Amino acid sequence: MKIAILGAGAFGTALGEILAGKGYDIDYYDSKMERERLSDVVETAKYVILAVPSAAAPYVLPYLPLEKPLIVATKGFLDDHNFRDFRDYMVLSGPGFASDIKAGKETHLTATDNRVIELFGTEFLTFDFTVDKKGVLMCGALKNIYAIYAGYLGLKPDTETHKKYLIEVAEEMKALLLANNADPQTVDLACGVGDLRLTCNFPSRNYEFGQIVRQDPHAKPEKTVEGLTALLKVKRKEIEVPESALKLYELIRVSDSWDNIK
Repeated sequence: MKIAILGAGAFGTALGEILAGKGYDIDYYDSKMERERLSDVVETAKYVILAVPSAAAPYVLPYLPLEKPLIVATKGFLDDHNFRDFRDYMVLSGPGFASDIKAGKETHLTATDNRVIELFGTEFLTFDFTVDKKGVLMCGALKNIYAIYAGYLGLKPDTETHKKYLIEVAEEMKALLLANNADPQTVDLACGVGDLRLTCNFPSRNYEFGQIVRQDPHAKPEKTVEGLTALLKVKRKEIEVPESALKLYELIRVSDSWDNIK
């Protein structure tokens, strides 16, 4: 069975290695390398996996067949409107660095469909489950935003201040999901608090960028920082932000001076 992976970066190739190890025929689409046309990759695939950066996804999605099963592994979507026309889509998310997955390190993720678990499940890669696709997508975007803020505040992992921050942020995320018609309990899964804990730490790009921009608001990230794209969407009011989301409102305020978020 052929599976098309859109995005040949670290995470896309990590997922591909798992599938190839289980005997699936994997084909990648990498727009930077221009190795193949997108239509050639997806035409004969049974499943299509979206693993491009969230900023690139809108340029890819219009060319995908709506009838084919789509697995969304890209983080950074604050809403599900990009996928409402797809007849069959599912989400894979959670606290997994590509390097850990490639190394076979025990990793626990969240899936919204049993087919994801069947495809990717191994002795070291396990899943919890929810049907709340919108909530899983939101968690994948929000945790990156809060990771930037954790770095900006200079919070040191494993300190009481850092632990308190994670608890308070989890409650804010629940309020955000509830305000946007998603299930707040999704935050308790691996895609929520698990990924939040991982991302508000080294070597997360979002956390590290928060530390950098604290010193220099004109700093530009050398690599993709998904939290910046998500924060810009929040500032454009693409989701409802309840008054209780105090940390998010404070981050919005301080980010007004950042060159990367104007």
